Amino acid sequence: MAAIERDDSLRDKALRVLRQGIVSGEIRTGELYSATAVARRLGVSVSPVREAMLTLVNAGIMEAVRNRGFRVAELSQEDLDEIFEIRLLLEVPAVCALTNCDLSEEQEHLDELVRATETSAEAQDVNTFLAADREFHLTLIRLHGNKRLVATIADLRDQTRLYGLMETAEHSLIEAAKEHRTILEALLARDAPLAQRLLTTHLGHVRNEWASPAEIRHG
Repeated sequence: MAAIERDDSLRDKALRVLRQGIVSGEIRTGELYSATAVARRLGVSVSPVREAMLTLVNAGIMEAVRNRGFRVAELSQEDLDEIFEIRLLLEVPAVCALTNCDLSEEQEHLDELVRATETSAEAQDVNTFLAADREFHLTLIRLHGNKRLVATIADLRDQTRLYGLMETAEHSLIEAAKEHRTILEALLARDAPLAQRLLTTHLGHVRNEWASPAEIRHG
């Protein structure tokens, strides 16, 4: 894990490093990690690392093991199905409501995010793709104007992105990036039915890429 600079929020930086470690597989499902050991590797005090780990516990991404440390939470297929259903119920209508808005001021930034997913998909840079993918989707939710909704969707995305990422096929990243482009075009065209159909299909493709922990270990 990369070292953390001291000129910014240590908790936020520890949180970012931990998330990246989970996604990359450096922090492994089923293994225990102590805040003290992680803090030592990052070159910071224990307190911000423990706070970051507890933030991930509250988000359902990690779980605390009493007197032993923290580990990445495992999700069942039922868990993944429930999360997918919640995202359909919350994310799709929130994003499609943007067809009633003038997005001209946000168009350049949204286009940059889509291009970032396209570029990283072509390069098969999974970590960069995931960062751009996350920011694209959450930016759309932020434009809806509900901070609690943004936080909820962010937590749901982070929970489900723990599984099957590094095994994602090349065409899956490229197709996902293409879907981002068509979703943005539908929003800019203010075509709500098309945006709804495209985003629902996109989230369905994401769900199909998720794998259970058992499938990853034995697949």
